[in-house]
Amino acid sequence: MGMTMVEKILADHANREEVQAGELINAKLDIVLGNDVTTPVAINEFNKIGVDEVFDKERVVIVPDHFVPNKDINSAEQCKFTREFAAEKELVNYFEIGEMGIEHCLLPEQGLVLPGDTVIGADSHTCTYGALGAFATGVGSTDMAAGMATGEAWFKVPETIKFVYQGELNDWVGGKDLILYTIGDIGVDGALYKAMEFSGEVIENLPMDHRFTMSNMAIEAGGKCGLIKPDQTTIDYVEDRAQRDYKLYQSDEDAEYEQVIEYDVSKIEPQVAFPHLPENTRGISEVGNVGIDQAVIGSCTNGRLDDLRLAAEVLEGKKADDSVRLIIFPGTQEIYKQAMKEGLIEIFIDAGAAVSTPTCGPCLGGHMGVLAAGERAIATTNRNFVGRMGHPESEVYLSNPAVAAASAIKGKIVSPKEVI
Repeated sequence: MGMTMVEKILADHANREEVQAGELINAKLDIVLGNDVTTPVAINEFNKIGVDEVFDKERVVIVPDHFVPNKDINSAEQCKFTREFAAEKELVNYFEIGEMGIEHCLLPEQGLVLPGDTVIGADSHTCTYGALGAFATGVGSTDMAAGMATGEAWFKVPETIKFVYQGELNDWVGGKDLILYTIGDIGVDGALYKAMEFSGEVIENLPMDHRFTMSNMAIEAGGKCGLIKPDQTTIDYVEDRAQRDYKLYQSDEDAEYEQVIEYDVSKIEPQVAFPHLPENTRGISEVGNVGIDQAVIGSCTNGRLDDLRLAAEVLEGKKADDSVRLIIFPGTQEIYKQAMKEGLIEIFIDAGAAVSTPTCGPCLGGHMGVLAAGERAIATTNRNFVGRMGHPESEVYLSNPAVAAASAIKGKIVSPKEVI
């Protein structure tokens, strides 16, 4: 019997010929990741282990990105604690303000995560790197501490659900819509501790930025990881960025899947996830009259260059409605710079947007976009739980960047077709 991608990656990292779903294994790690929220807890646990050094100074990566530039004294203290640990352990990949970005945009951009890697990150959206054909998953701070100390982690080899996307994409439909539609179909627990393998001709033709968006939201269906077979698009992305060798894995033709689900994408229109779960999806034609107070475009889900280009295509020459606060935050400094070179930032500012340094702040209701009671936002972020972006009585609707931009112009959730 053949193996799936995730089984092959984990087998190699466990120094085994083969593994099977359900087995408990110990695997070597290529990257251990933390941020300003999770790393302080991990440092305290690391210190209890009794080792002096991390397993590899180049493979422990820390990106303060949630509450930076620091919003209050507590966040400043957390970042100071993290910064001092990084300096003491001589970590090569600690990213300070000014050079940092949103972690899941930054690591692939820097060539730190590569196809075939096994990665743990003390952040649930670490699954983003599955878009490169890596096994990457979110863990708690205690697991991060053990990973920093030993360079290893234990896993139960997940079963795999194969998703096959066929057909021709409709206008304004991309990776965000495909993953929202999928989560709407299977539910937020539809892939619990499963590997989600995205495949089919649609995925093969999907640009990298859209692939990252799909893998990013695998966790919103309960997935352990969200994998895409690396191909020439993947190689073109990593070739000039890779800081070390990498390996391409793909599932065997006779690999055993827990389930195979097929979609005809020609039936999918731009999707909107209603409060308060990502599974509450509707096609844009079924949204109705939903007014908004804020539109947020960015995050580790949709803060990449293709996302900004889509938003700019809709916003160019137009203004956000007077009733809407439009907030746009590029995923990294490099994305910000390229957006400036292409004139996208000028389009955003002319449209009335506040353009921010890279930060996770608005996505989790941390800072730079917190909602008051009764307020409603459309966002390209990944979660719309109760109180996710601020007050528990506020509401968050999830969409792709083009829908968010069009909604900002109209003051209510609409299709881009209504403004172009």
